[in-house]
Amino acid sequence: MPASTNPPEYQPTTHDAIVVGGGVAGSALAYALAEDGRKVLLLERDLSEPDRIVGELMQPGGCLALEKLGLSDTLDGIDGINVHGYVILDKNETCHLEYPLIPGPSPSATRPARGRSFHYGRFVMKLRSKCLQHPNVTVVEAAATGLVRDLHENRVLGVHAIQRPSKDEEVHLECHAPLTFVADGAFSKFRKDILNTTMQAPSHFVGLILHDVVLPMPNHGHVVLADPSPILLYQIGSHDTRILVDVPGSSYPSNTNGALVEHLRNHVAPQLPESGRVRTALLEALETQRPRVMPNPYLPPSKQGHVPGLVMVGDAHNMRHPLTGGGMTVALNDVVILRNVLNKRDFPDFATASDKQVRRALKTWYWERKRLSSVINILANALYALFSAGQNPAMQVLRRSCFEYLRLGGECTAAPVRLLACIAPQPMLLVRHFFAVAVYGTWTTFKRERIWWFPRTVYRNFATLATACRVILPLCWYELRGAPKAALAYLAKAN
Repeated sequence: MPASTNPPEYQPTTHDAIVVGGGVAGSALAYALAEDGRKVLLLERDLSEPDRIVGELMQPGGCLALEKLGLSDTLDGIDGINVHGYVILDKNETCHLEYPLIPGPSPSATRPARGRSFHYGRFVMKLRSKCLQHPNVTVVEAAATGLVRDLHENRVLGVHAIQRPSKDEEVHLECHAPLTFVADGAFSKFRKDILNTTMQAPSHFVGLILHDVVLPMPNHGHVVLADPSPILLYQIGSHDTRILVDVPGSSYPSNTNGALVEHLRNHVAPQLPESGRVRTALLEALETQRPRVMPNPYLPPSKQGHVPGLVMVGDAHNMRHPLTGGGMTVALNDVVILRNVLNKRDFPDFATASDKQVRRALKTWYWERKRLSSVINILANALYALFSAGQNPAMQVLRRSCFEYLRLGGECTAAPVRLLACIAPQPMLLVRHFFAVAVYGTWTTFKRERIWWFPRTVYRNFATLATACRVILPLCWYELRGAPKAALAYLAKAN
């Protein structure tokens, strides 16, 4: 786009807080800060409706976070679908996981947990509309190009941005605020200069929309344990159902020479349910739609506060495999906690708050968020490792063991479902049940194998337990490294 020949026009502005990025995390955070009486500038590069193939299923924990922020009405009027639980399909067998009841202050206030699925862009536009209508939020369509830094201290004073009112016009903005929140998504332009973590992408999702299909269990998310990795199906509108096909590895069949379409037609379609036109709808979609591909990133969280004046939130700060649909819940829960630790009572004015006070608040936020975010992060990546077992015999045992364990009923089913629904902020509960799955797998192997195969059985079971450790322990280390004893004890407590 050609720039104006006139010299740049700088328009310095001052706000209580700046939020870079108008997605789920950024819009919710801008609204929450504004509700607390802050004057907030929300910068978004493109205010048109976004179009993504993920971020379309919100777990019950995310819906509860929206309630706490006063944003539950953003789920209305977008043709969203209530989600009551999950169904896991393994060939001709099914495992039904119904969301539990959420206890209230009284027995009459107890209600069933409900998730919500929708078109991502419609939900984001409702969030942005709430910000546009709020008197304390100034929404500007502009691309943040850099951070404004103090020349003498390692401090962020705001951001530089470029606004383009027309094709040939370019307005340079310099925006100042005591606190700048960067929520510019998975491919953040500021992350590499601020955080010491690196994004990885163990797989890719290939997405299409299926029209007018009937899933095996309506109002449920569906996980097909396909070869070599899982397939997700969930309804996102009255007539639309999203299919996400996981392709493991850093590369995928080419979308330009037709190899990806052939892979979906010949390898993926035969593994889908025949009922409800699911398989037929995929073949029809391949004739009319171009498959969309996006990486499935993993970004471990990192402590913040070493750069005064700057906070990274949302996918810019922390990501996990989207298999369990917990990303929006993590982001919204982060906003709830940030609003609480940076409240108006303790921080009447961000400008007069000391760096030590802000750093202490961010440290509280970092460990408080761990109770839920670590559960979602570990669960998503561990389940993906199990469900994409490939040809690894030990992983295949764990995958089958997980499927059978979830069908046992009682607490073997209820506790994992609470974790999946993002309403059980108990990391140790997750670790306990993960190893229970591994032990259950070794027990069923002992029962199935004949006595003269006993040495081989012992070896297989040892390999299964060792593989379980290799899956879960590195994830726990990434999430809980640097935790003081008090924080570990806090994380181990029941909610």
